[in-house]
Amino acid sequence: MKKQDKTLPLTLLGAAFVMIVGSVAGYILISSEETVDNLPLGAEVVPKDAMMTLHLSTNSNQWEQLQQFGTPESKTALKKLLGELRDRFLTTYGYNYQRDIQPWIGKKVMIAFLRKSTLEPSNPTTPDSPPPPPAQQATMMVLPIADPTAAKQILDKPRSPKEGKLVKRTYRGIEITETEGVPNQDISVAALGGKFLVVTNSQTAINRAIDIYKGDNSLKKAPGYIAAMEKLETAAPFAQVYVNIPIAAAYTSSKSITPVSEENLKQLEDNQGMAATVSIVPEGIDLKAISWLKPNSQKKFSVENNATGMLNRVPGNALMMISGSNLQKMWSDYVKGAAANPIAPINPDTFRQTVKNGTGMDLDKELINWMAGEYSLSLLPIPKNKDQLQKFAAGFVFMVKASDRRAAEESLKKLDEAMKKKEFEVGEAVASGKPVVKWTSPFGGFTVIRGWLNGNVAFFTLGGSVENQILPAPTNSMAESVVLQETLPLESESFNGNFFIDISRTFNPQNLSIPQLPANQKVWVDGMESIGVTSIVSNSRTTNYDVFVKLKKQQ
Repeated sequence: MKKQDKTLPLTLLGAAFVMIVGSVAGYILISSEETVDNLPLGAEVVPKDAMMTLHLSTNSNQWEQLQQFGTPESKTALKKLLGELRDRFLTTYGYNYQRDIQPWIGKKVMIAFLRKSTLEPSNPTTPDSPPPPPAQQATMMVLPIADPTAAKQILDKPRSPKEGKLVKRTYRGIEITETEGVPNQDISVAALGGKFLVVTNSQTAINRAIDIYKGDNSLKKAPGYIAAMEKLETAAPFAQVYVNIPIAAAYTSSKSITPVSEENLKQLEDNQGMAATVSIVPEGIDLKAISWLKPNSQKKFSVENNATGMLNRVPGNALMMISGSNLQKMWSDYVKGAAANPIAPINPDTFRQTVKNGTGMDLDKELINWMAGEYSLSLLPIPKNKDQLQKFAAGFVFMVKASDRRAAEESLKKLDEAMKKKEFEVGEAVASGKPVVKWTSPFGGFTVIRGWLNGNVAFFTLGGSVENQILPAPTNSMAESVVLQETLPLESESFNGNFFIDISRTFNPQNLSIPQLPANQKVWVDGMESIGVTSIVSNSRTTNYDVFVKLKKQQ
């Protein structure tokens, strides 16, 4: 097959429409039937080990609602993107989405991404073995037929492609229409059950879809898939996403400059999948997600949802904040998963060595060992003072509840001595009437303040002077912040962790001097107000996430 990795998924819709017309219209009308169950569209024809699936709403009102958000620039960019996805490939063949497809298509369109080995015979003796790094992928689209009569009226008028020709073949009693002689577009189309059309860029993939339709293992047999989708069920979602974590990691690794070894990929065997439902709400985009482990996995999640206290300690004016229930457990889990994650932001070994070189201390044995409590890292703005020149516009605050106060005291004293050897000026100081320790850089570039808060909570500040914002406890905390409550509706009284960023203030050059984003990224960021994420460990095998993106709305 030709260059399947570079074929845009939505190219299939336009290229296939020419083939659909006249080739399956009669079959649609006489064979139409209702869906036999409430499975997500296409689950009965997509392989069990599909790498990823995406359901998109065809409701024009939802797309119009989405286009109401953002800046004039982001609206223009979105309109351009939608135009490319809907019409670019259709107009090539003289068709229009609103006129020729919208009258008969169902409420959702499904796009599935399949790894190469999915299209080959599976080895039943090793069902849980890690997938081999695939050389390529295939793309499959499932188009539902909601109005067979309207579909037949449009599809009865065939048009020939500008290049190549259409050929037909039969596989297991199902007629397939395919392109022949069309450069870089190997398209296959078949109507299954009269319910929907399946379009792929791979002859093998269309055969596989028919095999599954005839009874082979489909996506609905993937462990936990149906249960996850039922938990995420919501009225008229804009999009639904499913990712098979081990398979997606293997594929990503195969495309990475530094591929992950097969040995490290085995560490992901316990993970099964992640699914999400995306809804458009009056203030932006709401995303509900769930990740889960395989039913026979040895790995288990720790059910710790104790991150509530830190929201009361972080000032409500924070530009950014991340918090969690147990720093020690978080670090342990990150270390185990980072080796198998081709896009992990921090290399654990490199970070350990950096700490060792900078302080002479063992990160795991002398620092993380007493940090088995809740934690937070936040970025706080510093009010501008017209009468005083400021080096910093903001400062970082790290707080962690010590699980072993005695071990913590010993480690922090050792850390003070290490800083002295680095020629830092280390001495006692007072902040809001509380004793603290202050490190001053020998070059006068920055200072670090460390100390203790009530409840065995150790804190560090870095950059601008922000210690007085947490000492004493803030009168307006993140738990009471209107901005946070709008972005991060806390539907549960207990949760495992939170993330929040006020994009409007953080990326405002008048507040912070940070590097400018590339234009193709900045246009989307400028259309956002803030992002909030909450995670809750439901049980030993599932974790739920609530993500909300508050978008700008022009008056």
